[in-house]
Amino acid sequence: MEDDPRQSTRPDSPDQVLRRHLGPWQQAVENPIRAQVAVLARLLSEYERTEYGSSHRAARVGEAMLGAPGSGAPSIAGTMFAEYRRAFPVMTYDDYKPLIASVMRGDIQVLLWEEPVGWAITRGTAEGESKFIPMTPTDLRMRVSAGRAMMSYLAMSGRIDLLDGVNLNLNFPSSVGTVQVGERQVEYGYSSGIYTKHVSKFTPIRSLPAQEEIDALGGGTARRDWENRFELAIERCRDENVTLVGGVCQTAIEFGRHLHRRHKVYPKQLWKTQIMTLGSTPGINTKHAARLSALYGPVAVREIYGTTEGMFGQQRDDRRAWVPNYDLFFFEVLTRSGVKMLYEMRPGETGSLVVSTPILARYRIGDTILALRPPYFRCIGRDAWYTRLDYWWNELVGFNLGRL
Repeated sequence: MEDDPRQSTRPDSPDQVLRRHLGPWQQAVENPIRAQVAVLARLLSEYERTEYGSSHRAARVGEAMLGAPGSGAPSIAGTMFAEYRRAFPVMTYDDYKPLIASVMRGDIQVLLWEEPVGWAITRGTAEGESKFIPMTPTDLRMRVSAGRAMMSYLAMSGRIDLLDGVNLNLNFPSSVGTVQVGERQVEYGYSSGIYTKHVSKFTPIRSLPAQEEIDALGGGTARRDWENRFELAIERCRDENVTLVGGVCQTAIEFGRHLHRRHKVYPKQLWKTQIMTLGSTPGINTKHAARLSALYGPVAVREIYGTTEGMFGQQRDDRRAWVPNYDLFFFEVLTRSGVKMLYEMRPGETGSLVVSTPILARYRIGDTILALRPPYFRCIGRDAWYTRLDYWWNELVGFNLGRL
């Protein structure tokens, strides 16, 4: 995990910022086995401080590797991973719901070793029900990794002038309401807004509108609510140098359409945006890049693979796929041939992603992952019988056929 920027009072140079944010990621990608052993060891030490983790004997997992040389060795890693799988079952959100409900009642130690600083909600599952996921200080610090897509662009392009501009903030509200957690009220909202509110002040580019301004408009998601947010963004950024657009892909598209419909101008006519870092929609590069370029001009599109539960990977170069954050999360995949580590997947293989985060052990997100040439992956949609067919049909129609 990156150093907490609050630990330093001396401003860093751009090169130092890039090294701090990209170095651990690059090292983990070069040696995912070693990185995943280290991540699992850290997570287990956190799990054992919770009732759920201790009930599954988190402290006992990996004892076989104690004192063994070279903790990244495949044989040691295999033993440790197998013990973890035997001790902890794969869990869905429905499986975790009773534990999450206990946390809401104030029984924090059931699932968490830190007090939650907020609750993230989804925009609704396939059944229409929002999920509630607690967010802790450790979890929030890890979400700084979303900035790695932008940092990689800076490192490759040398366009440090990007930092002289602002990020057009089109995120969802961070505060929609409150939930009772024990004896106190804790705000809940959308993860993208919570991330921006708590973490963006530690990133090297300013976001406008400020998340507090977006929150002040309320937490509604009707068309009128979004029109109000878009008008706020236009007012705050019209005369600014918008070099970055970050957030949800579909929101960025709708903003561009709104700007043209209401003000008869496209974003590309107002700003010379360099890069868009977008998430929440499969196929951003293969299905939506042309539309984004038509609205925003010849921008670099960089995909972030993030969910309400965490920021799990991001695009690191011009290849149209994301690279996992092996240094932050533990990744497994349920494939037709059994459970595999994510880095063990063969090109062309698909499976259902299982992540371990500081909050959720062996959590099945419900996303289908496609492996491309290592270390590149795509999320191709939700786990469903038609997802693979739909993906390959779109690849055929778009003349992509799985190419990077």
